[in-house]
Amino acid sequence: MKELIKHGKSTIKAAVFDFDGTISTLRRGWEEVMEPLMLECISGGKNVSDELAREVRDYIDRSTGIQTILQMKWLSGRVVRENPGAPSDPWYYKKLYNDRLMDKIASRISDAENGNAADYLIGGSREFLSKLKSAGRTLFAASGTDNSDVRHEAGVLGVAGYFARIEGAKPMSESCSKEATLRELIGESGYRPENILVVGDGPVEIKLGREFGTLTLGVASDEKNRRGFNPRKVERLTDAGAHAIVDCFEDVDAILGWMNN
Repeated sequence: MKELIKHGKSTIKAAVFDFDGTISTLRRGWEEVMEPLMLECISGGKNVSDELAREVRDYIDRSTGIQTILQMKWLSGRVVRENPGAPSDPWYYKKLYNDRLMDKIASRISDAENGNAADYLIGGSREFLSKLKSAGRTLFAASGTDNSDVRHEAGVLGVAGYFARIEGAKPMSESCSKEATLRELIGESGYRPENILVVGDGPVEIKLGREFGTLTLGVASDEKNRRGFNPRKVERLTDAGAHAIVDCFEDVDAILGWMNN
């Protein structure tokens, strides 16, 4: 566990979790679907320059964790700039992306449904969620993945029951479920920022947590192995201002000790 920044800690009463890459690895490799789709659409099927490939890769890297539709909005703008007359509706591109991604992960979902859910959970996830809930903390999941999909996948992995609420991207909406959840907790539910822990593997949720004044825990896991540090994630989460970074949740007592001291 890497503790990076001191935080004036207080009793944690609620925790907001990102889902994909933080709890679930069902969607591991989504970048390998999005990148070629973006390059194909922007280039119009022509040769892809090194400059364009870098631009797309950099955009995907820094946008990790936002609503998928916002990534597709960027794509549609970039496509039309290069190919006047091409489809400009970001929802068109989102459907293309979702169809390809679901083709990629369908076998994983089936495998998880057939008793192998543990193979698609970041190490120690279930125990960490269980201990937090048993200690009286209220848990929320907030994701940029479509609402119906993230709820279904949480159920498939057997972790839906740990969360008081699971919020994903709403149909035909660009609103950020992570920001909305934090605003509601602090503005309407009466939680103080220092009573909230934000946990995620992307810079978006960590930056939001810092902006709202919460405690933030980055998860920089090698998703293929479900444990072990991914250096690029460490770099992104450090830059985003995570108070501490773990590779997984297997050393649950150390994480709980850090939260409480």
